[in-house]
Amino acid sequence: MKNTFALELLRSELSRHVVLTDRHAVRPFETDGLTAYKETPWAVVLAESVDQVQSVLRICNECRVPVVTRGAGTGLSGGARPNAEGVLLVLTKMREILEVDLQSCTATVEPGVTNLAISEAVQKHGLFYAPDPSSQIACSIGGNVAENAGGVHCLKYGLTLHNVVGLKVQTIEGDELVLGGKSYDSSGYDYMALMVGSEGMLGVVTEVTVKLLPLPSHRIVMLGAFRDLERAGECVAGIISTGLVPAGLEMMDKLAITAAEEYAKVGYPTEAEAILLCEIDGGEVEVEHHSTEVEKLMKSFGAFKIDVAKDPEECERLWRGRKSAFPAAGRIAPDYYCMDGTIPRRKIGSVLSSIASMSRKYGLAVANVFHAGDGNLHPLILYDAAVKDQQSKAEEFGAEILECCILAGGTITGEHGVGVEKIDQMCAQFSDEELEQFHLLRKVFDPYGLMNPGKAIPTLARCSEIGGMHVHRGELPHPELERF
Repeated sequence: MKNTFALELLRSELSRHVVLTDRHAVRPFETDGLTAYKETPWAVVLAESVDQVQSVLRICNECRVPVVTRGAGTGLSGGARPNAEGVLLVLTKMREILEVDLQSCTATVEPGVTNLAISEAVQKHGLFYAPDPSSQIACSIGGNVAENAGGVHCLKYGLTLHNVVGLKVQTIEGDELVLGGKSYDSSGYDYMALMVGSEGMLGVVTEVTVKLLPLPSHRIVMLGAFRDLERAGECVAGIISTGLVPAGLEMMDKLAITAAEEYAKVGYPTEAEAILLCEIDGGEVEVEHHSTEVEKLMKSFGAFKIDVAKDPEECERLWRGRKSAFPAAGRIAPDYYCMDGTIPRRKIGSVLSSIASMSRKYGLAVANVFHAGDGNLHPLILYDAAVKDQQSKAEEFGAEILECCILAGGTITGEHGVGVEKIDQMCAQFSDEELEQFHLLRKVFDPYGLMNPGKAIPTLARCSEIGGMHVHRGELPHPELERF
């Protein structure tokens, strides 16, 4: 009854073409990039304006109908999975770049603007937007804010949080919050940090002001090839320990290297057990000096081959293989499950060894490709959903990787969010008291729990049912990982 009345209100206040309920029309929205988690939405609204967003939220609040916000659907944690009894609010039609302010070096955009479009729009002014997820050609800035997305250059330039200076957010009551602005600081509580990464549970972002940075005058991309995976991991910590902060420092293991080379044909050394990709940018003298130091370090950790690219086309060639790693994995297995955990850099080698042991345990291959500089792992677990039990095994494997990350002193997500994929591992990382605080904070913004329900923050009852152990209290669910 409540949904029928809500639908009548939506159709009376919005243009009929933006409200979809036909089963065939709503089915394309049943999942995000994490395709294993699907749900057919009851209704989809393709919002075209802030007024329409406010109307949807107000109606859903009055009728107590759940509402899930969706951007481009490239998320990898199931954060945009619809609710079968709720409205899916899609913002991809709100894709206008509202302003480029060259004096303040900011761009103000609607949430449906793609990540890459921002840099393309300001390149002629010698500027760029730093965060660059692998999906930047398609992912939207609103989704980047929701998940606090990163990318290969987040080591030096930071995640979305560090590059957003202002937001306009619509609450479930249909009110607008204005957070931050074009300045780099504001008085009062830091609501910006609260909203970025909140996975659509506190409000709907309808306007984003990002900071723009000058394009570096020089850059060098270096590829170091190693015969030992752990030594390559140790090299990452070695580079950072010198005080140098590369623009990007990425790592790929043998399976990822081979898949990327077969797909992109960029000249990666397939005989290597691991490669490091290191980008140095800045002034000419600085770049030359730091690249020489990195080359020496790579050799000291056993690199048997080092390629140095200075020409822009050669730099892009080396990066193209890394950015092709995810689609390349689709050529070597029917399905893959992409994990996202973060660990201390010094633990990279040992954690990768543990993942290799888990691979043998579950009988599933795994390709490792990740942001090594900040310890953000992206193991790609390869499986075939058509084979009985392989999907469930992949999910168990992924859960064990996340528990390993916690035991190593890390966290269960670096940039993909929690969504539905990692909600059980939240029980392992946080205590009951901490989870209760999360729920209390959420109620301030969403008293009835209507915004993106069932995501990110588990109920205490759920944690009790799954027998979640709080790893940070010393209770280890995997004794074989005690050495971390």
